[in-house]
Amino acid sequence: MSVQNRRRFLKKAGAFSAFAFFTSVSNPGWSRNLEKALRDAEGIAPDELATEEDFWYYIQQSFTVSPGIINLNNGGVSPAPRTVQDAMKRFYDLSNEAPSYFMWRILDQGREPLRRNLAKAAGCSAEEVAINRNSSEGLETVIFGLPLKSGDEVVAAKQDYPNMINAYKQRQLRDGIKMVWINLDLPSEDEKYLVRKYVEAFTPKTKVVHLTHIINWNGQILPVRKIADEAHKRGIEVVVDGAHSFAHFDFKISDLDCDYFASSLHKWLFAPIGSGMMFVKKGKIKDLYPLFAAGDPKSEDIRKFEALGTRPFFIEQAIGKALEFHEMIGIERKEKRLHYLKNYWMEKVKDVPKVKLNTSLDPKWGCAIGNVGIEGKKPGELESFLFDKYKIHTVAIEWENIHGVRITPNVYTTPGNLDLLVDGIRKFAQV
Repeated sequence: MSVQNRRRFLKKAGAFSAFAFFTSVSNPGWSRNLEKALRDAEGIAPDELATEEDFWYYIQQSFTVSPGIINLNNGGVSPAPRTVQDAMKRFYDLSNEAPSYFMWRILDQGREPLRRNLAKAAGCSAEEVAINRNSSEGLETVIFGLPLKSGDEVVAAKQDYPNMINAYKQRQLRDGIKMVWINLDLPSEDEKYLVRKYVEAFTPKTKVVHLTHIINWNGQILPVRKIADEAHKRGIEVVVDGAHSFAHFDFKISDLDCDYFASSLHKWLFAPIGSGMMFVKKGKIKDLYPLFAAGDPKSEDIRKFEALGTRPFFIEQAIGKALEFHEMIGIERKEKRLHYLKNYWMEKVKDVPKVKLNTSLDPKWGCAIGNVGIEGKKPGELESFLFDKYKIHTVAIEWENIHGVRITPNVYTTPGNLDLLVDGIRKFAQV
């Protein structure tokens, strides 16, 4: 790659720019280096930049990850970059100078600009976005707020997230709805199969279908739009668990044509821990009851879902810095890098005897999250081996028909980190 092709990368993107990002904080050495790297990388295609380690080295310096542990469980909670951490601490200190004044009269005034910026990133109206604490809160607001009655059917998968499964089971117990569970054979690159599994479960009594955009156990991406189209033909509402998809790979909520969507911003947006977002299609807001009682539960205002009482405003407002950081990298470049890292280690172990990959290498069906199993071994054994011998932090998955260790790198992960992972998997497979 010529030096000439690596000049002046920095371009303004919507409301955000690297200039705004860097001038909003003090300018330490790591940020000056990153600023130069961004400029030097201008014009490089995202798929080429995905393998340009000089560039990603400076992205890595934006994080404060432990040098003693290789964290490959970013699928649980991602660390926030320095600017986000600094903003949260600064807002926390400000709050404690006079809490009721600085929280309610100063920091709370930033919620509407934040709502607009989240909506822009999500590709929807600001009047369809509520700010909360995580995807479980958003999705349970939907699950418990839908006006379902005894005999109404809901279609969901056994591979969905436990909090959502338990919420539907509670509605089944409390209200007499009927749950129809499908069992997905994963990983799959067969779109017709995945769509058919849901459609075959639909009946005239089906009122809701619950879809996990990217399944957390193994990183399987579902063809949400295709399933949503089939559901809407039958008058079925579509709930999407976007805990792992928002800010992970390139899409807009409008692309999915779902009725409800929720995500945890402390995953792939790199926002502070305990921050989330919920989307409700404008015409659906009125008939969805809020999880926490509002003055008018039948209001058409999305803000009725934010009646949480006193909450950590310092966390909420630091989401803005995470949005800036996300826009600075760019979603396409981010997606290409994450997919490259996942495939980097998977390609190196896929032909090792006894190794079984539980995730697709195709970018249509997976991105950063990968899952690997070893024949004759329990997932927990591999997880323990990787940590004890290599200080690599992963998570063992034993859920329904998915058995393996989930490996989730992030933008700060290096190929060197993954080379150690590969060495660990190879040696464990030989034991």
